[in-house]
Amino acid sequence: MKSYTELESFESWTPEDKDQFTLNVIKMLVLDGVRNANSGHSGGPLSSADFAYILFKEYLRFDPDDDQWFNRDRFVLSAGHESMLQYALLHFIGWMPMDEIKKFRQLGSQTPGHPEVELKGVECTTGPLGQGVCMGEGMAVAEVIVREMFKKYDDNAEDLLSHFTYVICGDGDLQEPVALGAAALAGHWSLSKLILFYDANDAQISGKIGRSDSTDVAAVFEGMNWHVQKIDGHDHNAIRNAIEKAQVIEQPSIIIGKTIMAHGTATMESDHETHGAPLSHEEIAATKEKLQLPDESFYAPEECINYFQSRFKDLKEHVSHWKSALLVMQKDDSFANLWTLAVEDKLHDLNYPEFEEGASIATRKAFGSTLDEFAKQFPQLVGGSADLEPSNYTGNFAITYGDFLKDNPNGRNFAFGVREFPMAALMNGMSLHGGVIPFGGTFLVFADYSRPALRLGALQNVRAIHEFTHDSFFVGEDGPTHQPVEHAMALRTIPNFYVFRPGDAKETAVCFEKALQLKDAPSALLLTRQGVPVSDKSLDEIKAGVDKGGYIYLDCEEQPELVFIATGSELSLALTTAERMSDKRIRIVSLPCWELFMEQSSEYRNDVIPLRGCMKISMEAGITLGWERFVGPGGLSIGIDHFGASAPAGDLVEEFGFTPEKVEKKIREHLEKLL
Repeated sequence: MKSYTELESFESWTPEDKDQFTLNVIKMLVLDGVRNANSGHSGGPLSSADFAYILFKEYLRFDPDDDQWFNRDRFVLSAGHESMLQYALLHFIGWMPMDEIKKFRQLGSQTPGHPEVELKGVECTTGPLGQGVCMGEGMAVAEVIVREMFKKYDDNAEDLLSHFTYVICGDGDLQEPVALGAAALAGHWSLSKLILFYDANDAQISGKIGRSDSTDVAAVFEGMNWHVQKIDGHDHNAIRNAIEKAQVIEQPSIIIGKTIMAHGTATMESDHETHGAPLSHEEIAATKEKLQLPDESFYAPEECINYFQSRFKDLKEHVSHWKSALLVMQKDDSFANLWTLAVEDKLHDLNYPEFEEGASIATRKAFGSTLDEFAKQFPQLVGGSADLEPSNYTGNFAITYGDFLKDNPNGRNFAFGVREFPMAALMNGMSLHGGVIPFGGTFLVFADYSRPALRLGALQNVRAIHEFTHDSFFVGEDGPTHQPVEHAMALRTIPNFYVFRPGDAKETAVCFEKALQLKDAPSALLLTRQGVPVSDKSLDEIKAGVDKGGYIYLDCEEQPELVFIATGSELSLALTTAERMSDKRIRIVSLPCWELFMEQSSEYRNDVIPLRGCMKISMEAGITLGWERFVGPGGLSIGIDHFGASAPAGDLVEEFGFTPEKVEKKIREHLEKLL
């Protein structure tokens, strides 16, 4: 092993010696960074380091001058606790300053405890284990969809839009069922440009893997139609051979690398205690001596950095040729227009479906009609349902555009199966890749299954549209297990997540368009199973209101005595109740999106929902917790603060008091109490 004392002769070293020395430098940057922060993970990054180093230095295709170059290979560190390894590699690329390495896990640094997508060179925010695997698979799906979309206009797009997605995961990732759910789909879809490295170091926080797991991972992945290779994860030639084989196999690939926890340390190899803690100063000093490095913190000699960057000239030339080829293809107007629409994400105005005013249409059905219309205008709109196509009204979309499969890569519909969490996580990956706008449908009650991915999507500012139908106890006979009560309010607690509960078919179409326009946030459309009357308002009026999240739907001539605030199916309930209370001056407010409404000026909000001088009554078929924000201490919230029951929806309406007669009675009784 070469020593730092011989660095003057670095140019004459063998490639093997250069690789090993440079890798040792990277390993010590990891240990120094974690030690300096007195927080972080030491052992895992060292076991993954050999694969990550070979991948970044020799195979990963990117633009050294532009981390957002569209045809770059994507790299996802699903084992996000190994973040210091990625930061060290980004430093060697030139994208992460050493000062930031020294501020690992500190407030305001570019080196947070887990990788975050805002950082240069980081493709997605990982940390919750398993989801990085899913997002990487979503990126691999998007790569195929985008390539096939442009091949319709130019066969050369096969080369223009072709890249790999590499993922590093650990034992914990594959113990999370969400990763295996997504992996089953990746195998079913034969995502051949997806390469997963499983760092099998036989250690996690609590001890050896055998304490909790005896899964034959190779057999599991073979059974899911993956190509499987087992290698020594520290053997560089074995790593190279495995990557090159994975690149040509017509299946997604998993490379199972048998590795050693804390590989290269002086005395702590294979020790699970190194998983989530800095090593002692003494161990680090002894390790540096073992690896022939100086007893110096944050050592990164220029010789190693230059060697690491020896491929950069070729990478830049490749990017230059790619840009020239793109310019040629963009001479075709159809290709250029699609590039502007999908890749540059410059959306245009949309045509809407027509709905008969006064007709009773379930908002889930209105979503289906709107999806059919929007899909004609946005070829990058892709998605599917978690085995609920008839219920989610995505079935016509599936028939029209076909299922995405190995033999039908042009398909725009994803038959996700009963996999709500993987579906939502895959959607995040698709959105992060770019070039597509993903949607996914299921029942609102199953939003709980999706929630970790909804949260991570909001954290990453991704545009993903979640269609949640069967939004209340109106589900009926399926009973309380399928009747969401707390779910709408629970979704509203997620920061940067927009929850739409449209009141009719027209509001549904407008809310769908608004969700498409929210480029930096995910959204949910909560839709009815039962029919609701279509408004006689113009689309322009509804658009103006939805754009602000809430608006005056129906007003009285003078200052209102009562303000009814309603969402979804309860908008029509508010209207019929108001008709019964003609002795009162009533304003009806439609509030389809709390988040948009709260972004408006206080003047606008107070103009729509006055602070004083009237009593406010909210109406929503869900829990009342949270509505005090709008109705105030003297107001009334009409909802359901208990689980539902199995019965026809008409019976439940009576039982739970959601008829105009019973709502009127509650309001008048409340008024009497106040007086």
